[in-house]
Amino acid sequence: MGLIVVGMADLKVAKHPDILTTLGLGSCIGITLYDRVHKIGGLAHVMLPTYKGFEGQNIAKFADSAIIELLNQITRSGASRNSLVAKIAGGAHMFGKSQNSDIMKIGERNAKASLAILNQLRIPVQGNDTGGNHGRTIELDIDTGALKIKTVGLGEKYI
Repeated sequence: MGLIVVGMADLKVAKHPDILTTLGLGSCIGITLYDRVHKIGGLAHVMLPTYKGFEGQNIAKFADSAIIELLNQITRSGASRNSLVAKIAGGAHMFGKSQNSDIMKIGERNAKASLAILNQLRIPVQGNDTGGNHGRTIELDIDTGALKIKTVGLGEKYI
């Protein structure tokens, strides 16, 4: 069993018995796709909601382009499109009292964009732990599909 670390603006696919992890999700979103039949999973760590206007940059940085690329990579690795489920975590409000400014609500915008593209792609969202004002570290167990969420001061939970 190997622990595979997904960095910021990065995405990776793994098979059983590996575990995918990403650290320090603040306003960023961790998006997982998982096929329990074939025990293949993928994880993207996105920073911004949309690729539009940022063409030519790293597609893993943006929710819309990263999810599409993650879907392409996971199906090329043997996952069945019809067996996929998604889970998302992160999207915290990390910028103090500036909650009235839409531009500062990047975590909320990231979560909404992620859910919208997953809905558009007809991938059911099986778990969602977004919002709040705390950072998260997540681990996707490729054997079970469980997503462990570790939150500073709030402990661990699974979705």
